[in-house]
Amino acid sequence: MSIIRKPFTAILVAGALAAGMAGCASGATEPAGSSVTPGQPSGTVTVFAAASLKATFTQLAKDFEARNPGTKVTLSFAGSSDLATQITQGAPADVFASADTKNMTKLADAKLLEGTATNFATNVLEIAVPPSNPASISSLADLAKPGVKVVTCASQVPCGAATDTVEKAGGVMLSPVSEESSVTDVLGKVTSGEADAGLVYVTDVKGAGDKVKGIPFPESDKAVNTYPIATVGSSQNKELAAAFIAAVTSEAGKKVLGDAGFGTP
Repeated sequence: MSIIRKPFTAILVAGALAAGMAGCASGATEPAGSSVTPGQPSGTVTVFAAASLKATFTQLAKDFEARNPGTKVTLSFAGSSDLATQITQGAPADVFASADTKNMTKLADAKLLEGTATNFATNVLEIAVPPSNPASISSLADLAKPGVKVVTCASQVPCGAATDTVEKAGGVMLSPVSEESSVTDVLGKVTSGEADAGLVYVTDVKGAGDKVKGIPFPESDKAVNTYPIATVGSSQNKELAAAFIAAVTSEAGKKVLGDAGFGTP
């Protein structure tokens, strides 16, 4: 798991600041300025986010810290199921952003969240192949051909669950040479030439640029992943966590996500 410290786009509590109501980050609006003011969220927020959010959350975190002096955002990326397990075991997270609702529901059912989760994005699968497409892949069915080295996510990971769904929708049974714990690991197998193809998100293909070629397939519409985000109940800085979540769901946050290929919930 990689842990990086980056800034994020902030949404501050304009109305609450005017009334002097510190700590009311849930009513956040656009930041009024770059200086620290009474009641402005400060400190460190630790965000556990699905691996497919790495590029977007890194950019949003950079913007957030730049606009909010005195704040730090620590980002930890991995498969959503792994992150949910870590939080269940007491890992010190303030915010959890999952690539599916299933893992968020696990935490909600265990009463490990503060309030309710907010859906902020959607994503669908796409086939990623090396630029030369050595196995001549053009459809989901092609991935099941003899000799094709395909890599997928493990079933417990959101992208793996989505893979199971599209297999059933297309009447295809894949025999992956490897099942990975995160979608970025699947993409890595393709970009390194270890696989002929991999099932990843459309955002991963877009983010990889010319390192891979993306092949859309109609069955992907049967497995649309919805991304929720929530404050972890054990958070030591719920005010900053709320400001972070407000930033993700702001118009600025939606633009960053949309530019990366994410859909709206």
